[in-house]
Amino acid sequence: MNAFPQTIHFIGTNTPRRVEMSVRNLAVEGEIPAEIEGAFFRAVPDNAHAPMFEDDIALNADGMIAAFTFTDGAVDFAIRYVETERYLAEKKARHALFGKYRNPFTDDPSVKGVDRTLANTTPVWHAGRLFMTKEDGRGYEINPHTLETVGKWDYYGALKSETFTAHPRVDSETGELFFFGYEAGGLCSDDIAYGIADKDGNLVSEQWFKQPYIATIHDFVITEKYAIWPIFPTTADLDRIKAGGAHWAHQQDLESWIAIMPRYGKVEDMQWIKGPVGVSCFHEVNAYDDGDLVHIDLCLTDTVAFSFMREAGGIHRDQQSIQGALTRWTIDMSKADPQIEERPLGPPGDLPRLADADQGRPYNRAWYLSMNPEAQGPPMLGGPVGANFNALLRIEPGNGRLTMMAVPPGAGISEPAHVPSSQEGHGGWLLTVVDIPNGPPGGNPADYSSELWVVEADAVENGPIAKIRTGLALRSQVHGAWVSRARLDASKVR
Repeated sequence: MNAFPQTIHFIGTNTPRRVEMSVRNLAVEGEIPAEIEGAFFRAVPDNAHAPMFEDDIALNADGMIAAFTFTDGAVDFAIRYVETERYLAEKKARHALFGKYRNPFTDDPSVKGVDRTLANTTPVWHAGRLFMTKEDGRGYEINPHTLETVGKWDYYGALKSETFTAHPRVDSETGELFFFGYEAGGLCSDDIAYGIADKDGNLVSEQWFKQPYIATIHDFVITEKYAIWPIFPTTADLDRIKAGGAHWAHQQDLESWIAIMPRYGKVEDMQWIKGPVGVSCFHEVNAYDDGDLVHIDLCLTDTVAFSFMREAGGIHRDQQSIQGALTRWTIDMSKADPQIEERPLGPPGDLPRLADADQGRPYNRAWYLSMNPEAQGPPMLGGPVGANFNALLRIEPGNGRLTMMAVPPGAGISEPAHVPSSQEGHGGWLLTVVDIPNGPPGGNPADYSSELWVVEADAVENGPIAKIRTGLALRSQVHGAWVSRARLDASKVR
C-alpha cells in the first residue's frame, strides 16, 4: 500500500505519527512532588511505513520507546524507534516488507528468516537493564539514557526459548525475574518455556512444558509458592496461517485452563485445572497465597476483547456487548482435585497496575482502566481494541471499596505507572497519559493533545495534582514502566 488505511487501527490515537524526537522542559501545570525522580518509559507502536495489507491492525506497528524523564521538577520527553531486525530491513527498503500480524507466509520473500518481532508491547526493567518486549520474539535491550537500541537479549546465549513474554514478573524482595515464552520452539509449537533470572540478571533456570492447545498467553502470575499460567482459548493453527489467514482465532466453545506449579519446582509437578468455557483475559492484576488457597485476580471477559480475533473464530459481536468483571479465581491446593471458585471483585476493565512491592503477595489496593458509566458522548477512538478507556479506578479487593477518576468528555486515558513514596503511610503517585480532543467531542479524531497527569495513588478521585503538557498528539501506548533515578544511575548501559 502507498497510504495508510482509514480503519480503526489507523485513526484517532492510532494515527501514525512516525516521528523520533526529543523535547526539553515541557510545560508543567501544578507542582511535581520532589520524590518523582526518574523516567516513565512507554511502549508505543507506530508504523514507520504504510502496511502491505488493508486489514492490518494496530498491534502490527513498529515499536517505539518513549520516555518522560523527571529531573528536579523539570520534565523532558523523547521517543525513538526500536531498531529491530524488522525495522532496519524496512528502513533500508523504504517500504513495508512484513505482512499480516504474526504470519511470516505473507511476507516479502526478501525477508525470509529475518526476526519478525516488533518489540512494541512492554518496557521491562531488570538488573540494571531496560528491554522492549513483545511475546513473539526475544526482547531488545535499550539504552535507558539515549533510547538507542543495543540489540537482542538472550542472556549471553543461555536462553533457548525463541520467545519472551511481554509480562514477566519481578519479585521485589528477591530481585528475581520470572518469565516465560509460549510458541517457544517456533511458530505454532505448543511449547512453553519457564525461566528465572536472578537479581544480577543471570539466567538460572529454563524448563519447557506443553500446553493443551496453542493459545496466546499474554500474561501470567507468581505467588511466594507458585508460578501460574491462566490459558484461554484464543488459538493458533498452522494450516490457517500458511493459507494467509489469521494467527489467532477465538474458540468460544473451548474450555480455559490454569497451569500451576511450585515457582522453584519442576514442570513435572505441574497441575492442570480446567476453567470456564470461552472466556478470555489478557492481564492479571496479581496472585497470592492464603494458606492452602491461591487467589488469582484477573480482568476477565466472556469472549476475547480483540475484534480481529473474534471474527477469525466466527464470532460476530459488537464491542459494547462484551461482558466482564475484575474477577477473583480461588484454588484450594490442599484438595486432590482442585477446582476454580469464582467471584467478581469490581467493574469490567483492563490494564491493571500494582505497586511493585505487592507483586505475588497479599495486597490492599490496585488500579485499572475502565469506562465511565456517566460519560457523555462516545469514547475516543484508537488503542489496541479501537476505543480508549475514559476512567481510572482504584480498588481495594479486600472490601470492594472503589474510587474513580474520570477524564474530560471525549478524552482517553492510558495505563498508569506507579511511583512509590519513601514517606511512611503515603501511597505514592500514578503517572498516566491523557489524550484530550482539541475540538468538541466527535470532531476530527486525530486532533487532540496529550498530557501526562500526576495523580495521588490513594486519592484518584481528586484528579491530577500536576499536568505535564506535551503540545503533541502522541500515539496510543500499550504498556509502561517507572524506573527511579537511583536505578537509572546504576544502569549497565550508559
